[in-house]
Amino acid sequence: TLPDPAYLRVATWNVAAINNNPFEYWITHDDPKYNQMMQDVQAFLDEPGAADVAVSTVLTEAMLGELQAKMTEAGWDHVDEAVAEWRSQYAGRQIIAGFMKDKDLGKKRLMSMPDRTTNTINLASGQTATRPTAINCYGAEFASMEQWWAQWKGFMFDTKLSLASGKEATPSQLVGKISRAKYPALTEAEEAMSRPLSAICQAAFDGILVHMLNTVGGGAHKDTWQPMRRQMCVALNSRKTHRTLAILSRSYADSDAIFLQEVSGAMVAQLREHPKLSRNFSLHVAPNDGKRDQISVLLLSRSRFDHASATSLNPAFDALLAGLGGDVPVAPGDVLVLSATDALTKQTYVLASFHGDTDGLATVPVVKTMAQLLAKQPAGTRHVF
Repeated sequence: TLPDPAYLRVATWNVAAINNNPFEYWITHDDPKYNQMMQDVQAFLDEPGAADVAVSTVLTEAMLGELQAKMTEAGWDHVDEAVAEWRSQYAGRQIIAGFMKDKDLGKKRLMSMPDRTTNTINLASGQTATRPTAINCYGAEFASMEQWWAQWKGFMFDTKLSLASGKEATPSQLVGKISRAKYPALTEAEEAMSRPLSAICQAAFDGILVHMLNTVGGGAHKDTWQPMRRQMCVALNSRKTHRTLAILSRSYADSDAIFLQEVSGAMVAQLREHPKLSRNFSLHVAPNDGKRDQISVLLLSRSRFDHASATSLNPAFDALLAGLGGDVPVAPGDVLVLSATDALTKQTYVLASFHGDTDGLATVPVVKTMAQLLAKQPAGTRHVF
């Protein structure tokens, strides 16, 4: 049947491209070894007892020195200050009570921010490169902490990658400064040294996870958790984009507009090539820097919208956002804004897809900016956000 011109059929989906951790949820699994491992991990996190050793026994002083040398060699700023901060504030903490359960570390994003950019990296080949850690689908294995560290250090600083964005970089070059405007738990000093400090925290975080999985349950899972992870990745993660596109093309193909958030660069490429979706929809992608797999996207029905009328309003939006003053916590790719004309009714729409942040700090400035932008549009313009 023909669509009712009085309505738009829309769908929105945050596809969470950055979530590549097969251990993020306790899933239903047929293998009793999986359930036992998860129970042992939970018991360890709840009551680590004497096994709650100092962080410096996992990320050792020798490892810290090697990491310091790598960051200095790469030309990073504030490396010595970050190492001094690590030694005085973090190295002596207990791995669970003092580090993994520290809510302030989470608020400061000293592990999660570098994890966003280096966990799973989309390559120009269409493949991915993964950091040596327990919380992704890293393909190789490490039989010891020494092997893990050698692989981690080599991946981060010595592996040159051809990125999906067309640029070449080592994973460490994707680690950036963390904005205090977006994460106000950071002090000014921590913001200044956040690049090297977050790299150290990420190394410690990854090392603690490997140490934990190797030792919980009396070491019962040391030889099984990595093969088990590989099996879970095949079942849950490796075909995530394929399954997402299948759902969109099967269940939402009759939509007039599909708003997507946290889309990966690899998924954008596959959207362009998908036989059904590319035939039925025009693809519009938020301007982005290629560093973060958190891109906002719009799919507009070719039968409903005049493709030639689609015009990006991001330059106007960005100018208005900057006019609010201060450091607004909106990153490249978070917001896509465009205008387009309904081919059936000749109605003009402003359509926006927006990826908000966990604490909602970007919501108020983005909504204010959208209100200002709409006020500048011709009378009668409708808005879908």
